[in-house]
Amino acid sequence: MNQPVALKPAIGIGVSTSRGGWQRSRDSLDELSLLAETAGYGIGDTVLQKRERIDPACYIGAGKARQIKSLAKLKKAEAVIFDVDLSPVQLRNLDRIIGCTILSRTELILEIFAGRARTREAKLQVELATLVYALPRLRHMWPHLQRIAGHRYERGPGEKQIEMDRRRLSRRVSKIKKDLAAVSTHRLVIRKNRRDKNRIALVGYTNAGKSSLLNRLAGSSLFTENRLFATLDPATREVWLGEGTKALVTDTVGFIRRLPHTLIASFRSTLEEVKESDILLHVVDINSRDAAERMEAVKDVLDEIGAGDLPVLYVFNKVDLLPTRDVKASLLSRYENHVLVSARTGEGIDRLRECLRGLFPGSAEPLSLSPSGALPCR
Repeated sequence: MNQPVALKPAIGIGVSTSRGGWQRSRDSLDELSLLAETAGYGIGDTVLQKRERIDPACYIGAGKARQIKSLAKLKKAEAVIFDVDLSPVQLRNLDRIIGCTILSRTELILEIFAGRARTREAKLQVELATLVYALPRLRHMWPHLQRIAGHRYERGPGEKQIEMDRRRLSRRVSKIKKDLAAVSTHRLVIRKNRRDKNRIALVGYTNAGKSSLLNRLAGSSLFTENRLFATLDPATREVWLGEGTKALVTDTVGFIRRLPHTLIASFRSTLEEVKESDILLHVVDINSRDAAERMEAVKDVLDEIGAGDLPVLYVFNKVDLLPTRDVKASLLSRYENHVLVSARTGEGIDRLRECLRGLFPGSAEPLSLSPSGALPCR
């Protein structure tokens, strides 16, 4: 029997400003704990600070940073994880004050993606995103060399090493971009061959159940796990919708709030699968307390990749876990074009097939669908 992996102790740090809101910051910290667990860290303590504005030098201020240092020492924490994307200056200053591993939200997500990448394309995409993020932060990655100064007219070995690394990483970035361009060309050929097919893309927040839904629709056995970003590589399966209608359904990488732009840029060739689809199935975990905010986060990413105008059918998943449907009535009332399903039990799957079948040419009862919603598929 597999032994559970021991999590490295860590502390989670968040800041609530007047623009954000306390509860939203608290929910984001809860999500950070799940991200940390996925990456192998166990956040035992969280600190949520209320500030009028962010400190440009240390993000939380030098005084608060010293308090965090004492807490990290008391709890024997191996890492302090911030629920934001820290600037190079903030990383450097916090590293100097706190004295243990400092991770930003972006670094944590990149670490998870690096551990979950399986195909060559996914590994290249994650490596590219990591290098692009690391380039302006190389000084943070070389703390032992920062302390070595050079003479007035001669740079120290630390500065020389950083410059050499910057050139080496820049060359690697260029090489990866060329390799990904070749993969993108191959994907373009595949998409051209599918243009005469009915195409559907599954999109949604991470861990909403997209892969499980595709397994239920296609009778396939894609890898699924109750963890964030369980799968990174797109998978396409042919799905029978009934009455002679078939469709190619593609599972895509899950989205998340404040998904790093470096990752969106790196995965752009993969996300092209979404733009080429006829219909988007936006899968939503209906049990999530902040389901509406998660849906907005997904919409933001779709807008960023140029897929915001595609027709959308909302699939509210995991209804078998709801104590009563009435608790989500206000959410459901906002989206006429929705279906309630359970990928685990199969509830609502036949209704979903029926709705999808009516959206494609040749259907006996054709239906229309728009991004604003005009399809009562309940």
